[in-house]
Amino acid sequence: MASTNSWTLELESKVSAPRMFRACVMDWHTLAPKLAPHVIDNAHHVEGDGGIGTVRHYNCGSAVPFNAMKKKVEFLDVDKCECKYTVECDGVETSTWNIKMKPTANGGSVAMVECTSKGAHANDMMLKAKESAAEMFKSVEAYLIANPNAYN
Repeated sequence: MASTNSWTLELESKVSAPRMFRACVMDWHTLAPKLAPHVIDNAHHVEGDGGIGTVRHYNCGSAVPFNAMKKKVEFLDVDKCECKYTVECDGVETSTWNIKMKPTANGGSVAMVECTSKGAHANDMMLKAKESAAEMFKSVEAYLIANPNAYN
């Protein structure tokens, strides 16, 4: 029987919201295989122009419990650093991710990530995805701090 599971992450960063958003959301398909090939082995464009309706296929690494996933952009507001996308992967019927990055008073940012998934194995798989999301966020932050001209 399929179950529905949800989780929320709040992640603080020393990096500004626009830079984190561009790296974590807009260019994730390029950056993830470089920073964490154990999570995302490679990615390729399926359709769209990067905006709403864009679909990308990801081949996953050993750190995640599924082999591949497709991600479709459902909502995107680059100026407000907000997006919503759906993910299709093995064992999960539906998975919806909402990401909002807001600036903080110190020039950094805070990301709110909400995920709701439904499927026979959704709970175990999405808890692992939550761990991977937090790890990847910190990897991107470290990359951006080490490369201050990236994603400006």
